[in-house]
Amino acid sequence: MHVVVGIDPGIARTGYGVLDLDGSSYRALTYDCIYTPAGASPTERLRLLFHQLTDVFRTYQVQEVAVEQLFFNRNVSTALVVGQARGVALLAATEAGAEVFEYTPLQVKQATTGQGRASKQQVQFMVRAILGLAEVPKPDDVADALAVALCHCHNRRGASAI
Repeated sequence: MHVVVGIDPGIARTGYGVLDLDGSSYRALTYDCIYTPAGASPTERLRLLFHQLTDVFRTYQVQEVAVEQLFFNRNVSTALVVGQARGVALLAATEAGAEVFEYTPLQVKQATTGQGRASKQQVQFMVRAILGLAEVPKPDDVADALAVALCHCHNRRGASAI
């Protein structure tokens, strides 16, 4: 069993998707969202995120973690907080002994739909279809995390760890 985790980081919600990769086939082992309490301090939220991701990585004996590259948006404070959550996810993965890989949003869309300019709904539909899920995972962060994991499964031979 080769376990790959996709992460869609955020301070309030972090989506994750755990896939079992066997050659060129894969199946979802679990997927969910980690929520941190809105009233908690930013450092407490990051601490909770670190510990919950560490639990996931330990439980599933994760070997590879894929995250989407942070793209800079117009809201600088949002980008900074997402960057902090992303850093915590990278640290948790590294502490768990996993190799870490990153992909651009374009690469994720291309790998899941065949189109680099696919809509969020198209990506979600393909995640559900590719993994044979009964419905699109909710919230969006979970479907996005699974899309990142699928992207890594498609690209892992040529990918380089960060």
